Amino acid sequence: MTPVTTFKSKHVGLFGLGGSGLSTAKALIAGGAHVHAWDDGDAGRLKAIANGVSLDDLSQADWSRFSALVLSPGVPLTHPEPHWTVKLAKANGVEIIGDIELFCRERAAHTGGSPFIAITGTNGKSTTTALLAHILREAGRDVQLGGNIGVPILDLEPPAEDRIHVIECSSFQIDLAPSLKPTIGILINLTPDHIDRHGAMENYAAIKERLVAGAEVALVGVDDPYTHAIGARLSANPRGDRRVVPVSAARALEWGFYAENGEVYFGERGHPPEEAELLASLKNARALRGAHNAQNAAFAAAAAWECGLDDEEIAAGVASYPGLPHRMEEVGRIDRALFVNDSKATNADAAEKALASFTDIYWIVGGKAKDGGIERLRPYFPRIRKAYLIGRASDDFARTLEGALPYERCETLDVATMKAAFDALAGDAREPIVLLSPACASYDQFANFEARGDAFRGLVNGLPAVIAARRGEHA
Repeated sequence: MTPVTTFKSKHVGLFGLGGSGLSTAKALIAGGAHVHAWDDGDAGRLKAIANGVSLDDLSQADWSRFSALVLSPGVPLTHPEPHWTVKLAKANGVEIIGDIELFCRERAAHTGGSPFIAITGTNGKSTTTALLAHILREAGRDVQLGGNIGVPILDLEPPAEDRIHVIECSSFQIDLAPSLKPTIGILINLTPDHIDRHGAMENYAAIKERLVAGAEVALVGVDDPYTHAIGARLSANPRGDRRVVPVSAARALEWGFYAENGEVYFGERGHPPEEAELLASLKNARALRGAHNAQNAAFAAAAAWECGLDDEEIAAGVASYPGLPHRMEEVGRIDRALFVNDSKATNADAAEKALASFTDIYWIVGGKAKDGGIERLRPYFPRIRKAYLIGRASDDFARTLEGALPYERCETLDVATMKAAFDALAGDAREPIVLLSPACASYDQFANFEARGDAFRGLVNGLPAVIAARRGEHA
């Protein structure tokens, strides 16, 4: 835990008692603050009581005592309209912050600027964060990994001069962190997202820009118009304590970090392209398939290089990266067939990345459909041998697939996994891919995408016995 001492003896309002909210309450209490915590839901309030956190109905509280309102990132700050606690805080002149801001203040107060890498972007930030942490750990560094990925930031060990915090930041978290000034800031890419919470794409992009604007080293993507414009704007307004470095996975750069032909390079300003420094190869990094992962790897390698790692350390970390659970995770191999868990693909955009990364696919798809269905994935149908439909989306997806590729209605994941496995092994593909990439939410049959992916992994682990039994019956 990182105790929050910067609010010692002060009264702090806190709203939202989910994972990060409860973590924040405990860190504030450990640092000596008087915490007035509340949540709209019974579950959050009961969990707080069970963890020794006192409750105070903020709708009836004396806001004149509060030095700050600490807001959980899932609570609306501005859109579609400010939460009622936000309105009360503003009416009483109380600043509104989040757990990332509390960490930033502890870092500034106690270390003066310990190593802190903050990562954001619309897509790829979790993989980039996890990959970077892996590279640094493999090189022997003391790394704390968390934020929007897994562990809340205040549950991590405190900032220290020889400890690197590698933190994924969502736009909601950045919006609540006015003093965010990381050692290295990473902005991977931007596409329209969370517009309901930010009001307009311009607002969303401006919030993301703040993460790199405050960084000592700003690693900014140049492969989409939004990040390209942000990089150009920061470069045109130089600040003595900030370097802005471009990163691309779409083309070689005269200067900066880039991925090309499955390899990551650093191009030094004023040097010819043939003298670019090779940092890592992705050709044998099975957990980093696809163009999107080349972009993630370019950013992770760039940040590792900026941390002082040498080329051999970066290359070794990239090659040994095991991948994240539920994101194109290789969960098993039976004879020639590879089984891939991409349960995190809860919409067509996410599923597209997996479909673009493989051929000879036996595709398990379906669940609770998102707007637009899978029509946009039609260009990838030639890569698919057969589709296996599960869940509530089966009727809609069957209409899309009709006449385009073979499909079978399976209803449940266990049926689909077995049928896909037998079809893959009976086919003539050199390496058939049984791919769970549902392009759907999981809520019709599973609690979340993690539960769906875990179920798939368990089914794959049980397949060898089923296949052996089936083969024995036909011997």
